[in-house]
Amino acid sequence: MEEDNDDVPTPVGELSLQTIAMPADSNADGDIFGGWLVSQMDLAGAVTANRLARGRVATVAIDSMVFLRPVAVGSVVSCYTTVKDIGRSSMTIIVEVWARHHSDAEHRKVTEGQFTFVAIDENRRTRPVPRTS
Repeated sequence: MEEDNDDVPTPVGELSLQTIAMPADSNADGDIFGGWLVSQMDLAGAVTANRLARGRVATVAIDSMVFLRPVAVGSVVSCYTTVKDIGRSSMTIIVEVWARHHSDAEHRKVTEGQFTFVAIDENRRTRPVPRTS
Protein backbone atom coordinates (compact mmCIF):
# COMPACT_ATOMS: atom_id res chain seq x y z
CA MET A 1 0.00 0.00 0.00
CA GLU A 2 1.30 3.45 -0.90
CA GLU A 3 1.87 5.86 1.98
CA ASP A 4 -0.11 9.13 1.92
CA ASN A 5 2.37 12.01 2.15
CA ASP A 6 -0.21 14.82 2.27
CA ASP A 7 0.66 15.48 5.93
CA VAL A 8 4.39 15.89 5.27
CA PRO A 9 5.16 19.62 5.13
CA THR A 10 7.06 20.78 2.07
CA PRO A 11 8.37 24.17 1.01
CA VAL A 12 6.06 26.43 -0.97
CA GLY A 13 7.42 28.51 -3.82
CA GLU A 14 10.59 28.72 -5.87
CA LEU A 15 14.03 28.02 -4.41
CA SER A 16 15.63 31.46 -4.65
CA LEU A 17 18.65 31.22 -2.35
CA GLN A 18 20.56 28.48 -0.56
CA THR A 19 23.52 28.86 1.78
CA ILE A 20 25.17 27.34 4.85
CA ALA A 21 24.79 28.95 8.28
CA MET A 22 28.33 29.56 9.53
CA PRO A 23 29.75 30.08 13.05
CA ALA A 24 30.26 33.81 12.37
CA ASP A 25 26.46 34.08 11.93
CA SER A 26 25.68 32.68 15.39
CA ASN A 27 25.08 33.98 18.88
CA ALA A 28 26.88 32.81 22.04
CA ASP A 29 24.52 29.83 22.35
CA GLY A 30 25.31 28.52 18.88
CA ASP A 31 22.02 29.49 17.25
CA ILE A 32 21.97 31.62 14.12
CA PHE A 33 21.10 35.30 14.64
CA GLY A 34 17.59 36.23 13.54
CA GLY A 35 19.02 39.26 11.76
CA TRP A 36 21.17 37.02 9.58
CA LEU A 37 18.07 35.04 8.59
CA VAL A 38 16.21 38.27 7.77
CA SER A 39 19.13 39.32 5.57
CA GLN A 40 19.02 36.02 3.65
CA MET A 41 15.25 36.38 3.25
CA ASP A 42 15.66 39.93 1.93
CA LEU A 43 18.22 38.69 -0.61
CA ALA A 44 15.95 35.82 -1.71
CA GLY A 45 12.97 38.15 -2.07
CA ALA A 46 15.10 40.60 -4.03
CA VAL A 47 16.15 37.84 -6.46
CA THR A 48 12.48 37.24 -7.27
CA ALA A 49 11.52 40.93 -7.30
CA ASN A 50 14.51 41.77 -9.54
CA ARG A 51 13.41 39.15 -12.05
CA LEU A 52 9.84 40.48 -12.06
CA ALA A 53 10.92 44.12 -12.28
CA ARG A 54 13.57 43.33 -14.90
CA GLY A 55 15.93 45.61 -13.08
CA ARG A 56 16.76 47.37 -9.86
CA VAL A 57 14.54 47.00 -6.79
CA ALA A 58 14.56 48.22 -3.21
CA THR A 59 13.04 46.72 -0.09
CA VAL A 60 10.41 49.10 1.29
CA ALA A 61 8.81 46.97 4.01
CA ILE A 62 8.96 43.77 5.97
CA ASP A 63 5.24 43.39 6.47
CA SER A 64 5.42 40.35 8.74
CA MET A 65 8.03 38.01 10.18
CA VAL A 66 7.69 34.87 12.26
CA PHE A 67 10.60 32.87 13.67
CA LEU A 68 9.35 29.31 14.15
CA ARG A 69 12.46 27.52 15.48
CA PRO A 70 16.18 28.11 15.96
CA VAL A 71 18.72 27.34 13.23
CA ALA A 72 21.95 25.55 14.17
CA VAL A 73 25.41 26.38 12.85
CA GLY A 74 26.18 24.19 9.85
CA SER A 75 22.58 23.99 8.66
CA VAL A 76 21.82 24.27 4.96
CA VAL A 77 19.41 27.21 4.79
CA SER A 78 17.03 27.34 1.81
CA CYS A 79 14.82 30.34 1.00
CA TYR A 80 11.69 29.79 -1.08
CA THR A 81 9.73 32.68 -2.57
CA THR A 82 6.16 33.11 -3.76
CA VAL A 83 4.78 36.23 -5.44
CA LYS A 84 1.72 37.35 -3.49
CA ASP A 85 0.91 40.56 -5.38
CA ILE A 86 2.23 42.87 -8.08
CA GLY A 87 1.12 46.49 -8.01
CA ARG A 88 2.04 49.37 -10.32
CA SER A 89 5.58 49.66 -8.93
CA SER A 90 5.55 47.29 -5.95
CA MET A 91 5.80 43.54 -5.48
CA THR A 92 4.83 41.60 -2.37
CA ILE A 93 6.88 38.43 -1.90
CA ILE A 94 6.33 35.67 0.67
CA VAL A 95 9.61 34.09 1.81
CA GLU A 96 9.78 30.74 3.61
CA VAL A 97 13.06 29.56 5.12
CA TRP A 98 13.74 25.86 5.57
CA ALA A 99 16.81 24.39 7.23
CA ARG A 100 18.46 20.99 7.32
CA HIS A 101 21.36 20.24 9.63
CA HIS A 102 23.92 17.65 8.51
CA SER A 103 23.23 15.60 11.65
CA ASP A 104 19.51 15.38 10.85
CA ALA A 105 18.01 14.46 7.48
CA GLU A 106 14.77 16.32 8.19
CA HIS A 107 14.11 19.58 6.35
CA ARG A 108 12.21 21.96 8.68
CA LYS A 109 10.48 25.28 8.14
CA VAL A 110 12.20 27.76 10.46
CA THR A 111 11.05 31.24 9.44
CA GLU A 112 8.55 32.96 7.19
CA GLY A 113 7.90 36.56 6.26
CA GLN A 114 6.30 38.93 3.81
CA PHE A 115 8.45 41.54 2.06
CA THR A 116 7.45 44.44 -0.17
CA PHE A 117 9.84 45.61 -2.87
CA VAL A 118 9.54 48.52 -5.27
CA ALA A 119 10.98 48.77 -8.78
CA ILE A 120 13.33 51.74 -9.12
CA ASP A 121 15.13 53.41 -12.01
CA GLU A 122 18.72 54.62 -12.34
CA ASN A 123 17.79 57.76 -10.35
CA ARG A 124 16.36 55.62 -7.52
CA ARG A 125 12.81 56.77 -8.32
CA THR A 126 9.94 54.33 -8.46
CA ARG A 127 9.04 52.99 -11.86
CA PRO A 128 6.32 50.63 -13.12
CA VAL A 129 6.84 46.88 -12.93
CA PRO A 130 6.79 45.62 -16.55
CA ARG A 131 3.73 43.55 -17.37
CA THR A 132 4.31 40.13 -18.87
CA SER A 133 2.44 39.21 -22.02
